[in-house]
Amino acid sequence: MMRTTGVQPSRIAIDDDTLDDLRHRLLRTRWFDGIPGTGWEYGTDIGYLRDLCSYWADGFDWRAVEDRFNTFEQVETVVDGQRIHAFHVRSPRDDATPLLLVHGWPGSVIEFIDCMGPLSDPDAHGAPGAPAFHVVCPSIPGYGFSGPTHERGWSGRRISAALDELMSALGYDTYAGAGGDWGANILTDLARSDRSGSLTSLHLTMPTGLPPAAGEVENLTAFEQDSLAHWDHALATGRVEHVQVNAHRPHTFALAMNDSPAGLLAWLVDMCRSFTVYEGDVETALTRDQLLANATIYWATETMPSAMRLYWEWARQKAAMGDPPFVTVPVSVSIFPNDIRRWPRSWAERCLNVVHWEVLPAGGHFGSWEQPALFVDAVRRAIPASGH
Repeated sequence: MMRTTGVQPSRIAIDDDTLDDLRHRLLRTRWFDGIPGTGWEYGTDIGYLRDLCSYWADGFDWRAVEDRFNTFEQVETVVDGQRIHAFHVRSPRDDATPLLLVHGWPGSVIEFIDCMGPLSDPDAHGAPGAPAFHVVCPSIPGYGFSGPTHERGWSGRRISAALDELMSALGYDTYAGAGGDWGANILTDLARSDRSGSLTSLHLTMPTGLPPAAGEVENLTAFEQDSLAHWDHALATGRVEHVQVNAHRPHTFALAMNDSPAGLLAWLVDMCRSFTVYEGDVETALTRDQLLANATIYWATETMPSAMRLYWEWARQKAAMGDPPFVTVPVSVSIFPNDIRRWPRSWAERCLNVVHWEVLPAGGHFGSWEQPALFVDAVRRAIPASGH
């Protein structure tokens, strides 16, 4: 049984010394020239990165982001020795459903900054009578405001158990869950665990799946076949190489990113671009202020190393578990069409009790961040369809 301390009010306040040090490090970055005219061909475009770092040092307003975060109620507690920070945005509606929102990688809790208000109080956000939710939105242990982890064993299973403890501590014995990427993995893992009775339904944007049966690929829709080809190309061109790096040698790269904000941003921006517009202009999906807010969270909390370690822990959890059990709670899926990985419905149905499936008209890997209105409407459709 996990031990949980009392839940305390919290707020976000990055100290001035940390922000001053960030600026000074950015201004002292030892740049290299690269090769003129190559753009993103060798990885992150150095010219673009230099411009973005210059803005990070002398134009970006972290305090405005912080003030926006602090309009929402926040809590913190310690579960199993690990600090957990969460937004707890209670709805004014008596019929509201508790909802656990879990972010992914390489994003952070900022993925839901534009969703918490509309989900918790639809009447005040232009959707009177729409389903309402008591929103609990934690930073994953080891990520962002939940601080770095400091010991072995913070796997997906331990994290899912800790988040279930958090929900219980907040007074929610049952609740729905929603998320993509790590959020989808953690919530799906919770649905497979001995704590699965807490979850009433799931809404996933990047569901898990099992490989096809013989001859199945030929019968997939054109979108599904294009999605698999997109993933194969991403693998072949190294756009998801972080999975192997983080699963085997997380500290090798983490030290450089923990020491250099320019290095951290180079890694994050390259992945954000690959996961949204693939080879296009990343700022058509996420603004530079959004990109820098996310990078500042990782930098200020020094959580890139522990965030990367989760892949190491997850790989070992999967190796030890064998074939995962079928998820029996109702699962609704919303696919964002530019996500980096989009499994076919038939693959997901081999391991999930899929009751609703849709492909949304826009958005990539960070759907709730890129297209918050689409995400909010999808959750509103999904949770009632899953039994609420």
